[in-house]
Amino acid sequence: MGVSGSGKTTVGQALAERIGAEFQDADDHHPQSNIAKMRRGEPLTDADRGPWLAHLRELIQQTLDDAKGKPLVLTCSALKRSYRDVLTRTSEPIAFVFLNGDRQTLTKRLSARGSHFFDPKLLDSQLATLERPNASEALQVSIEQPADQLVETIAQDLGLKP
Repeated sequence: MGVSGSGKTTVGQALAERIGAEFQDADDHHPQSNIAKMRRGEPLTDADRGPWLAHLRELIQQTLDDAKGKPLVLTCSALKRSYRDVLTRTSEPIAFVFLNGDRQTLTKRLSARGSHFFDPKLLDSQLATLERPNASEALQVSIEQPADQLVETIAQDLGLKP
C-alpha cells in the first residue's frame, strides 16, 4: 500500500515472483469512470472508491477460498484505514506493507512515469487523504531502498518463503 509513485507495482510483482504468489494490481480493477476522473486530474471520492474496494475484497476472498492455496500479492493504495478495513474483512491473515516515501521522491518518480493514467497533480490529494498506518497495522518500509532490497526486507519481516 501507499500513494502513487511509491513503487507498489514494481515491488509487488517482484515479491510475488520471489514467493510464488499470484500478483494483482488494484489499478487494473478500476472502473473506466475512475480512470477517466484520474486522467482529468480529479481526485476520487469515497463513493468512487466504494465499488472498487468491494471488488478487490471479492478478489481477496476468492483467493482465500481457492483450494490451491496460492498466496496473493495485491497492490493497492489503501489510503484510509476504512479502505483497509474493507479489504481485511476475513478471519484469514492479511498483511499490509506500507511503502513510505517523501513528497520529493514521489514527485520525481511520477514525473518519470509516462504511461500511467494517474495525473501526477493528484499526488497532493493522495498525501492529504493518506492515513498512515501504525506499526501494528502494517510493515513500514522506506522507498529509498532499491526494489530488490525492499522485497528481501518484506519477505524476511513477514516470514514469506518461496
